[in-house]
Amino acid sequence: MLKKILIANRGEIACRIIKTARKMGIKTVSICSNPDLNSPHVNLADEYVNIGGNTSTESYLIIGKIISAIKETGADAVHPGYGFLSENVNFRNEVQKIGKIFIGPPSEAISSMGDKIQSKKIAKSAGVSVVPGGLEVIPDIKEALKQAKEIGYPLIVKASAGGGGKGMRVVFNDEELKGSFNSAVNEAKVSFGDDRVFIEKFIEFPKHIEVQVLGDQFGNFVHLGERECTIQRRHQKVIEEAPSIFVDNILRKKMVSQAIQLAKAVGYYSAGTVEFVVDKDKNFYFLEMNTRLQVEHPVTELITRIDLVEQMIKVAAGEKLPFTQDAIKFNGTAIECRIYAEDSAKNFLPSIGRLTRYIEPKGKFIRVDSGVVEGSEISMFYDPMISKLCSHTKSRKETILEMINALDKYLIEGVKTNRDFISNILQNPKFEEGNYSTAFIQENYPNGYNSYSTEISNKTQLYAVTTFVNYKYLLRAASISNQLKGFNKTVENNWCVIDKNENFDVSISFNNFNKSYDIYVDKKYVNLKSNWNIGYPLFSAIIDNNLLYFSIKRNGPRYVINHKGALHNILVLSKRHSELNKIMIPRKKEDKSKFLMAPMPGLLVSILVKKNQVIEENQPLAVIEAMKMENIIKSEKKTKIRKINCKEGDSLEVDQVILEFE
Repeated sequence: MLKKILIANRGEIACRIIKTARKMGIKTVSICSNPDLNSPHVNLADEYVNIGGNTSTESYLIIGKIISAIKETGADAVHPGYGFLSENVNFRNEVQKIGKIFIGPPSEAISSMGDKIQSKKIAKSAGVSVVPGGLEVIPDIKEALKQAKEIGYPLIVKASAGGGGKGMRVVFNDEELKGSFNSAVNEAKVSFGDDRVFIEKFIEFPKHIEVQVLGDQFGNFVHLGERECTIQRRHQKVIEEAPSIFVDNILRKKMVSQAIQLAKAVGYYSAGTVEFVVDKDKNFYFLEMNTRLQVEHPVTELITRIDLVEQMIKVAAGEKLPFTQDAIKFNGTAIECRIYAEDSAKNFLPSIGRLTRYIEPKGKFIRVDSGVVEGSEISMFYDPMISKLCSHTKSRKETILEMINALDKYLIEGVKTNRDFISNILQNPKFEEGNYSTAFIQENYPNGYNSYSTEISNKTQLYAVTTFVNYKYLLRAASISNQLKGFNKTVENNWCVIDKNENFDVSISFNNFNKSYDIYVDKKYVNLKSNWNIGYPLFSAIIDNNLLYFSIKRNGPRYVINHKGALHNILVLSKRHSELNKIMIPRKKEDKSKFLMAPMPGLLVSILVKKNQVIEENQPLAVIEAMKMENIIKSEKKTKIRKINCKEGDSLEVDQVILEFE
């Protein structure tokens, strides 16, 4: 067995690998860039090597630096995780040259499956169903337009190397192809150092289903079922689950058979994933094979109780698979949500900053894979994923409910996140029914998701909680100032809750019989019992015999309360104060409509307009690169460019003025 493993990665996946290695009695070595020097994956490992640099191209993507770290620490093997060099055949070969073990598949499999065009040709020859098109590199827009006519729209432009949704664009006509082709090429070059792209037919109302395969070096193969990864944004998976509600036994049997068929055809071993796109009639087509551990592997581990990282390590060490297909049992259903640092209200633009408060949810049915702690920095240099939150129960309905509650118990402050957005998706009837395609987010959230614009079904509970918290704070204040005489005589029992200019009369009193609180919101009765401690930002209570979770921020009588993906600014005032509040003159909002301001820190890749140019509504104005993604900023209305304040290549700060309008 291996004695020491170097993890050629960072963040949550590095932490994940370290935990399994420790369980197996194997020592670990982390590598890190300068910004990651005090990261959890560095502190968790037995040793670390600072390979320097800030960006991934200066650190985690430099093969020579990692090889030097392997030699320096005397590691026996390297686990690449996912992303970075995990599917880089040159890296694998360099590891092998120095007599070390690469924990992953053979070079031939990485090489053939890592190139989407080549992999498609191999899949076709192996009898695997493939999507029309995509069998050759498209050198320029002229050839792209020619191919488009032959294949027919809609089409998808894809980077030949890499994955993770980088360098991918869906287009429905010639104009969209012209506008997206170069962006896909540029993004592919930045993300993978390879600017080759191809185009293929885009399957409408598609489901994204993938099969987890596992093989050893003795020709033994098993599958660990399928995962559904259909909920995607910009081709980046957001929610994954296993098994798929859409896949029946007949379809499953066909898909897993072809997945193993392909793995055998390329002489595969280790953990790998064969991805398929499935149409509404359950016709399926090969998409790609990921020759590495997938981000969403935890859902498979939860339903099979098989540690994929452990099996990868054992296979790399030359061991046979310890089980056959018949021995694998599938238990219940699991869902994974990717928690990203991004602003859902601003069309999911990356959010950068320090985690000023960070509390992960806990529970019997919850798993959190993260690589951050309170105080961690979410920088512009790396992927914006904070963690992977998983729930696992015996039924899909219960698993969804556990996930919604877990999101309510997840506190992340300092950066914007997609937490509320995910909660809203899980409550969407189409998601509950499984009636959705990869266009689900685009169709249902075309302008992103604003937590403040979302209404929850039971506001009465929300107001009861806010009144209870306010009452507790005032009781403590009265106690500290020695004002309490008798039974809470100095603290009001009657209040006015104000939400979006609506006023609600609320009364609260302690029920000594069952040690709870009786609360009336406009005469609607709520019974609330909680052991909440003042000052703690997470709130849980039994409300009308249901256990519910909230997060709360207080500023005097003002409260920001979050529940089930909805945010409310609530004011709790006495009756007299509420009357005075009605005649207060509202503060004027600052007009920023004449400025194009940077929505996040990043690199200004290009400015697409000129001074004095008249622009139309929704016209692209600038391209900003952040967290390895190109973000196109568009105009909100027809206007004229008065001034350009920045130049291409500038590093932008949040709210920095790029353009001024007349």
